[in-house]
Amino acid sequence: MAAAFRVMLRMEIKPGMGGEFERVWSEIGGSVTSHPANLGQWLSRSDEEGVYYIVSDWVDEPKFREFETSERHLEHRQKLHPYRSGGSMTTMHVVAHLPGSAEAGAAHTDWAVAR
Repeated sequence: MAAAFRVMLRMEIKPGMGGEFERVWSEIGGSVTSHPANLGQWLSRSDEEGVYYIVSDWVDEPKFREFETSERHLEHRQKLHPYRSGGSMTTMHVVAHLPGSAEAGAAHTDWAVAR
C-alpha cells in the first residue's frame, strides 16, 4: 500500500449525538467504500469528548479529488452534516507500511498476545 493517498478527517460531533453519528456513518459508508478507487475507511472515536477521526485510503490523489467533487460525496456529507459542529481535513501520501505480526497472522515469539 506504499502508493496510497490518505485522507484524515477530524470531526467534532455535537454533544449527545455520538451514538447516532456512529450509526449513520456505518449505514452510509458504502457510498465511499464502493467507489472503485477507495482502499478502505476507518472510524475512530478519540478520548477527547465528541471528537472522531475518519481515515480513508485511495489509490491516488486524482481519484480521491474526483470523488471529493462528485454528487455521491456531496450526498454523503449532507447526511453527516447534522451531527457535526466543526472539524478539519488533512491529506497525505503513504510512503511506507510495515505490517505488524498480528496483521501477518503470526505473533512474535517474544510477546504473548492476549485474546
